[in-house]
Amino acid sequence: MPATHEVTNQAPPLQGHDVAAYRPLLDGLRANGAGWAQDALHELGTLAGSARAQEWGRVAEKVPPVLHTHDRYGHRIDEVEYHPYYHELMDVSVRHGLHAAPWREEKPGAHVARSAKMFVWCQADAGHLCPISMTYAAIPALRTEPELAALYEPLLGNPVYEPELRAPLEKSALIAGMSMTEKQGGSDVRANTTKAVPNADGSFALTGHKWFTSAPNSDVFLTLAVAPGGLSCFLVPKILPDGSRNTVHLQRLKDKLGNKSNASSEIEYDNALGWPIGEQGRGVATIIKMVNMTRLDCLTCSASAMRLGLSQALHHAQHRSAFGGLLIDAPLMRNVLADLAVEAEAATLVTMRLAGAVDRAGADEHEAELRRIGIAISKYWVCKRAPVHAGEALECLGGNGYVEESGMPRLYREAPLTSIWEGSGNVAALDALRAMARQPATVEAYFAEVEKASGVDARLDDAIALLRKELSDFEDVEYRARRVVELMALVLQGAELHRTGDAAVADAFCATRLGGDWGGAFGTLPTAADTEAILARAAI
Repeated sequence: MPATHEVTNQAPPLQGHDVAAYRPLLDGLRANGAGWAQDALHELGTLAGSARAQEWGRVAEKVPPVLHTHDRYGHRIDEVEYHPYYHELMDVSVRHGLHAAPWREEKPGAHVARSAKMFVWCQADAGHLCPISMTYAAIPALRTEPELAALYEPLLGNPVYEPELRAPLEKSALIAGMSMTEKQGGSDVRANTTKAVPNADGSFALTGHKWFTSAPNSDVFLTLAVAPGGLSCFLVPKILPDGSRNTVHLQRLKDKLGNKSNASSEIEYDNALGWPIGEQGRGVATIIKMVNMTRLDCLTCSASAMRLGLSQALHHAQHRSAFGGLLIDAPLMRNVLADLAVEAEAATLVTMRLAGAVDRAGADEHEAELRRIGIAISKYWVCKRAPVHAGEALECLGGNGYVEESGMPRLYREAPLTSIWEGSGNVAALDALRAMARQPATVEAYFAEVEKASGVDARLDDAIALLRKELSDFEDVEYRARRVVELMALVLQGAELHRTGDAAVADAFCATRLGGDWGGAFGTLPTAADTEAILARAAI
């Protein structure tokens, strides 16, 4: 080997670590009643940080799914072929209960434990978690129809992964998908044109085109279609009870920016059989139960992406020398890394708090109202911050971060997804306003929550007062929606940091995000920020 080929001053791969050993995540887990899950979380976190799991994720993303519309004889089959590593990832998710454990166990803290597991396993691969999330979210919607729930919920909740397509009730475990979006409406699902015609046996025949349906190999889909009584929700199986294929035709797979390990498709219903869930005309109200749960997962995966980017940036800075010393010791780099750490911790703690609200919503009115408004505002803000955070983390690696082998381009491509999935920025912001207008108790619950931290930080107190002023004036509020919802999300994060986070992180957050002592770009923390303590919290 020529002497010029000697490799020096390069960071080794970040492998062989416990992804769950992140102090903000563990603090949030314990603060929200799921400390009992720590051992299982560390088991999954160790796997997520292993070279083996990282290779599964890399290859599943690098070798995307392939659509097979017909077999060799010309028979329609409408199946998607995945790399075997995708199935390895799915198997781990299901065995660890990410798809349904809280509905099966129903113990205090179960949703928090499950969100924490999503947080760590997302760092192996985010794409395959789409069907995992939809299966988790399908169960509360399915419970609207008790007879169907009695048949399907035990199968959706079973911690066994069976990818083979067979009649659902002949399998021991199922995966669920969601099929709402159409090309003429997008997020405006009330513009859907798919028709549902009733049959004599109580089933319906669905005909229409769905523009974006992820995980098209799922066993069943919750689908919106227009029945005689209005827009309604239906359960549509891929394989019918008699073993024949339902007429759910896959037209093509989407060529997406990222999220490539997950197949997203256009599908055509050609008199496909489906069974109603809930009342006719109440389809949006039924399926919104599913959407609200997947929005929690949007938060979880955005917070996880921030932690992943931060970990890679920290690891690189700890091993890379420049200008006479390690990058981690350079004051400006420490400022950048600490600022990234503040953002990541705020996202993590608010996600754990809202998972706790999901846990307690059934028995506590305050938690139910906080869940409604808190998930809406945080979905808007946290998911919108993820791409900016990923870009800065990538830049910490310089040119090394711009090459595919680093994994940072994959993170960067994935980061915008959660801000789009389940309603992009404007939809999320307007949904928060709608919640406040239709359910004024959500506003009361929000202020009751953030004022638990009153008196500990003048900047937080001032922001709460400003927010009350903003919400007292509803003139042009739709135009101001992003500004209002952003402030609500920041105040909620600041309050949660002071209640369950670290004092140094909370102080830096309130000084910058609420106090205005910030340049806007990451790495503009004030000199008073305790970067030593902040980075200690974020240590790998």
